[in-house]
Amino acid sequence: MDFTYTETQTMIRDTLSRFLSDSYDFDSRQKMIASEAGRDSGIWRALATELGMLSAPFAEAHGGLGGSHIENALIMEELGKVIAIEPYLQTVVIGGGALKTVGGAVADAVIPGIIGGDTIIAFAYAEPQGRYDLANIRTTAKADGGGYVLSGHKGVVYCAPWATHLLVTARTGGGQRERQGVELFLIDANLPGIVRRDYPTVDGNRASEIYFENVAIPGDALLPGGIDLIEKIVDEATVAVCAEATGVMAKLHEGTLDYSKQRQQFGQPIARFQVLQHRMVDIFMEVEQAKSMTTYAMLHLDKPAAERMAAVSQAKAKVSRGAKFAGQNAVQTHGGIGITQELAIGHYFKRATMIEGQFGSADFHYDRFERLAID
Repeated sequence: MDFTYTETQTMIRDTLSRFLSDSYDFDSRQKMIASEAGRDSGIWRALATELGMLSAPFAEAHGGLGGSHIENALIMEELGKVIAIEPYLQTVVIGGGALKTVGGAVADAVIPGIIGGDTIIAFAYAEPQGRYDLANIRTTAKADGGGYVLSGHKGVVYCAPWATHLLVTARTGGGQRERQGVELFLIDANLPGIVRRDYPTVDGNRASEIYFENVAIPGDALLPGGIDLIEKIVDEATVAVCAEATGVMAKLHEGTLDYSKQRQQFGQPIARFQVLQHRMVDIFMEVEQAKSMTTYAMLHLDKPAAERMAAVSQAKAKVSRGAKFAGQNAVQTHGGIGITQELAIGHYFKRATMIEGQFGSADFHYDRFERLAID
């Protein structure tokens, strides 16, 4: 298949790559993580206003560039190369993806804020008992007059400390694991009754445990589409994470290859040892296969649900295994220094490890693909 990028897509990738190489080196990232805020808000603002990156996948009617999943994947891969802590996945891919799907007044009102860098969305969907089951939800949204009362607990909500809005899954009816009754709400992150416990994650990001204590939300906070909409945006997010993984894995390969050429053993660089040459090739092959499978899944995101889900599961299973292989072999080649705070390779390993299970482990996606094939 001849898959080439357009001139605009190539420009987006190259422009972002140059910007990140200048402003997102390893030392700068470490300073951001160590700061009280956990980020440099100026970078997000620059991505929005100076580079226009946040507008890439949105329609021209909303002030966007008219792009699609391809632009999201290109941007996520570049962010992966610097293990960026920007909330692009949560805000643009997930939040923006949901709004593009439902359209209407809510999309017209919120998308311009995303493009301008003023709106940051956190996706509050995971619950302690839920594992990867999107329908295993205890959080409830009970009808109250013209609105709802939201109650429950969401765990590991990435970028919630910075969010202006929360995209929340909650149950309006049905039993705990039933698909019927699961809905998606977009709410103000500062409503009375929302309690957050913020903390750093192992990969350098910030997340929160969020408790909804009888939070009154308006009726128009409900985004139509139910569990089908939730599955769609999670599949889109999964492919975006796969694209990020290709950037992370590429840097793991690059850093390990460079180190093997520098480290001396028995009077020669260890890169001359045949077993390590094979290892470098194996990591490289995992990177290339991850890119191919990510592209395959990306091209299936607008297909019917079963076809989309099967393609996404194939890609995520492969990428999860590949990220694990690349990360572990990179650290093993470096030895003990590979997991120190001072060396970048250890931080890439941490992000690769988190990606391995994000939105479903390899085993989960093998199982989902098998169920889809049987059905």
